[in-house]
Amino acid sequence: MTDTPLLKVSGVSKFYGSRIGCKDVSFDLWPGEVLAIVGESGSGKTTLLNCLSTRLMPTTGSVEYRMRDGNFRDLYHMSEAERRFLMRTDWGFVHQNPADGLRMTVSAGANVGERLMAVGDRHYGKIRETASDWLTRVEIGTDRIDDQPRAFSGGMRQRLQIARNLVTGPRLVFMDEPTGGLDVSVQARLLDLVRGLVNDLGLSAIVVTHDLAVARLLSHRMMVMKDGHVIEHGLTDRVLDDPREPYTQLLVSSILQV
Repeated sequence: MTDTPLLKVSGVSKFYGSRIGCKDVSFDLWPGEVLAIVGESGSGKTTLLNCLSTRLMPTTGSVEYRMRDGNFRDLYHMSEAERRFLMRTDWGFVHQNPADGLRMTVSAGANVGERLMAVGDRHYGKIRETASDWLTRVEIGTDRIDDQPRAFSGGMRQRLQIARNLVTGPRLVFMDEPTGGLDVSVQARLLDLVRGLVNDLGLSAIVVTHDLAVARLLSHRMMVMKDGHVIEHGLTDRVLDDPREPYTQLLVSSILQV
């Protein structure tokens, strides 16, 4: 980790009329750090993730990102084209439903290759070779490179979505309930894979989950949200082993149905 954050979030709020999506959220994210945002359904965690990833414009606040040249840019003051380029190159976004993050009517290899073409790769042989290498890394047989994702299981689709996101060497990946809807055995394998890739690549990641086991396995630090507010924030092991807020204590003891 360097002594400069990758992301600086200051006073981010999102209101839907009189309803609070999230309110006054501030934190720094460091290179190589994984932050989990947890809370029950309706706590505001997905609204916050969408604001951080510029999929949603906040009502107030700023999010500054350290570009590869070392300068910070306020994401909301960038042009739409600049933001799109960032999403295609320096960032990844792993959706809960892999169909939202894949092109279902093109091959697995093309799904990965498209990201490479977005950063200027044009050599077909090299693109296919890199796509093949990434399929292997996410435990998809290279004999499936020409198959479409709709022929894949849910777990395979999620692994393909991860390969598509990581192939360009992003520095920051957003994950929205990455194991949601998968069988427990498939979840465990996927989490193992994600943890290995994040460590190997030195990625920063922001993971939204209602599953505290996912947060414990993947994250260094954790924010607990309730009714749009961050009510507890700290190192993951500390928050889970010694929760200070009554709501977090309920979450951890699984009294609340999350």
